[in-house]
Amino acid sequence: MRYELYYWPIIQGRGEFVRLALEAAGADYVDVARGNDDAGTGMPAMFELLNGETVERPSFAPPFLKAGRLLIGQTANILQYLGPRHRLAPTGEPGRLWVHQLQLTLCDVVDEVHDSHHPIASGLYYEDQRREAKKRTADFLDQRAPKYLGHFERVLARNPSGDQHLAGARLSYADLSLFQVVDGLRYAFPRAMKRLEKKLPRVAALHARVSERPRVRAYLESERRIAFNEDGIFRRYKELDAG
Repeated sequence: MRYELYYWPIIQGRGEFVRLALEAAGADYVDVARGNDDAGTGMPAMFELLNGETVERPSFAPPFLKAGRLLIGQTANILQYLGPRHRLAPTGEPGRLWVHQLQLTLCDVVDEVHDSHHPIASGLYYEDQRREAKKRTADFLDQRAPKYLGHFERVLARNPSGDQHLAGARLSYADLSLFQVVDGLRYAFPRAMKRLEKKLPRVAALHARVSERPRVRAYLESERRIAFNEDGIFRRYKELDAG
C-alpha cells in the first residue's frame, strides 16, 4: 500500500514525526502537498480532503494520513496506526500502550515549544508577543524542558531491555519522535541545550544512534528533509536562547 501524507509543504512541524516513521520503516509514501497542483497533488489536494463535504471523518488540521480507505488524523494517532504495521511498536498491548503514552508526552513537549514563541495567540506574529515570549521561554528552559527531558532520561535508564531504546529492545516511533524533539530543541535553543544535555547522556546518545540508522541518515541528507526554519514549531530567536 502506498500511503498519502498530507501536511504543510514548507515546514517540518508535526508532520515530521510521521515522515520520520515512514522513512525509518522504508514505507512507500507520497508527501502530497509538496507535489504538483497540475498532477492532482499539491495544496489543493490537501484542502480537498481537509474541507471536502464528501469526507465522512474529516481531520481538524494536518497532518493526516490516507491508508487505503482510512483517513487518519492527529500525529500520535497516525503513529499508533503505523507502529505495529512497520515494526515500530512492541507486539503486546502493554508495550503498545506504553509507546503511545510516550508519544503523547512528546506531543505535550511540542505544544509547549510552540507556545514559547507564540504564548498569546497563534494568529499573532512573534513580534507582536515578543515580551511575553521571553517570559514563557525562560520558564520553559528553566523548568519545563529539564522536566520533560529528564523524564525520558529516566525512561531510558529503567528500560528492562537496556538504555538503547525507550521501550523494549527495538526501535519504536517514540525513539524517532524523541530524536526529532532533541533535534528541534538543538536548533531553537543551542546554548540552552548545550547546558541541559550535560545531565542527559542517554537522551543525547539515543539521538546520535537514531541519526546513524541507514534509512534515517539517508533521509536527513536528502532533499525530502525540510530544513528547520522560522515558520515551523522549532524556531531560532537568539534573544530567547538562554545559555
